[in-house]
Amino acid sequence: MDSSLVLGPLLRYVDETTASVWVETRETARVRVNAAGRTWEAVTFSVHGHHYALVEVEGLEPGSTSPYTVEIDGQRVWPEEKSPFPAPTIRTLDPERPFRLAYGSCRTSEANDLAAHKTHGVDSLLAFALSLAARDEAVRPDLIAFLGDQVYADIPSNEMLQLIRDDRGIDTKLDAELRNYEEYSQIYRLAWSGTAIRWLLSTLPSAMIFDDHDIRDDWNSSLLWKKKVAKIPWWRDRIVSGLASYWVYQHLGNLSPDERAADEIWQAIRSHQGPGELELSPIVEAVVEEADQDPERYRWSFCRDFGDTRLIVLDSRAARVLQPGQRSMLDRKELRWLDELMQGDRRHLLVATSLPFLLPRGLHHIEDWNAVLADGRWGERLAAVGEWIRQAIDLEHWAAFPDSFRAVATMATEVATGQRGVAPETVTFLSGDVHFSYIEEVDEPMQSRVLQAVCSPIRNPLRPALRWVAALMSTRVAGPLGGVLARFVPHPPFHWSTLKKPWFDNNLASLEVTEEGLKLRWDTGVVSDGNHGVPTLKEVTSITIAPRAATAREKR
Repeated sequence: MDSSLVLGPLLRYVDETTASVWVETRETARVRVNAAGRTWEAVTFSVHGHHYALVEVEGLEPGSTSPYTVEIDGQRVWPEEKSPFPAPTIRTLDPERPFRLAYGSCRTSEANDLAAHKTHGVDSLLAFALSLAARDEAVRPDLIAFLGDQVYADIPSNEMLQLIRDDRGIDTKLDAELRNYEEYSQIYRLAWSGTAIRWLLSTLPSAMIFDDHDIRDDWNSSLLWKKKVAKIPWWRDRIVSGLASYWVYQHLGNLSPDERAADEIWQAIRSHQGPGELELSPIVEAVVEEADQDPERYRWSFCRDFGDTRLIVLDSRAARVLQPGQRSMLDRKELRWLDELMQGDRRHLLVATSLPFLLPRGLHHIEDWNAVLADGRWGERLAAVGEWIRQAIDLEHWAAFPDSFRAVATMATEVATGQRGVAPETVTFLSGDVHFSYIEEVDEPMQSRVLQAVCSPIRNPLRPALRWVAALMSTRVAGPLGGVLARFVPHPPFHWSTLKKPWFDNNLASLEVTEEGLKLRWDTGVVSDGNHGVPTLKEVTSITIAPRAATAREKR
């Protein structure tokens, strides 16, 4: 690979006629994308000495597939010469093509060898990339959605730890967490630099949303958590660097051309006249620092339509309101935005949120009760106990923000009962975070099926002892205990039950709209013949969610 290309290209937002290609370069440069007999260019911008470009490709034909190349200052850098992988392509959306999606969360960036497989398991994303390279391009997903913990800023890999030591000049034991933008740039490079992963991200459009480990474990779990970390001397640099790097490496590529045009940070890039490239650091850092203090300051959520399927990707971390008595998973502005988008008149409504919306019901009731306790319903002393429990055992999912949960559950119910346009076949929540996978379904008789489909982890399995605890808490303990505690809190708007019990494999999920219904499948990576660097893909489980007898689709 040419040394002028540090990372990428990443194929990000793609619609019927446009595409976004993101790169990190070694120096200030002009980046060119060549496809379909045309070229598009962008000059780099810089953040703390790192150089980036996002090339906006426009005027493509709907439903077309175009091989592309990338040049830096006139020299071709992608695809690599003698690459064993197919040529990278830009495949634009076709509104008539059934939608396909891959998704998952929680991926560590360890080596792909026997030692790492013993501790972290096989990388499902690597196995997926290798499998995808061998498939007919016509059956590839339209999008891969990474639903949080793309990097582990608070639990770095062995290789990242060595880079931290080198960066800080420390040889002894250190506080093993990222602290600055330079270290964030290195952890993204480690996550996305493998040959197969790099090919995958160059040819499959991707969407991303953060979860806590992209910043720090339990990020924004409560106001107490936020006050505690604010006392850490290096925390200000950490949160600003984490959010600034997230904007550069993840969020920018989520935006459509119209959304980019309206984004104040992108406007600064586009309006820069030179000479030289724009140093973006003060601009992006000012915005994200304000956003950390005021969740209404900046929106990280986004929405995409794929023919008759809508995908809403929710920020369930930075948008939180943390004041006791006012706790909310989403701030008022974000909740209004979601309310406008939660509509029927489409075949499927998908809501992706890093944290599961529907936990196994016993766990939900425990978190709901704890939220009421911590907010002081039974006095200040018990509120302090509730807050301690909340912090100690990570009670911070949607159930722990009950007003937000009920608001979104009401929206989903109104969609599923045809009060917001013709009811879709499914309202499906897609999530990760919990390091086990499962499916829940709402039991109420509605026109739409309402589901929760969790895929976690891609690569970061729970230790066997913790699997036992998670399984016990999800069923035998949480069920009876949650049933008792549910008597002390308002009932949720609907009842739900487990469609598939939790499993603990490293896996990546796929979703496909078919004539029979919504097909969901989970695949894991396996090693054959001791070839640890080339895992194969194996199905863990699958299910087809058939529509109800009288569906919106039949009415249309």
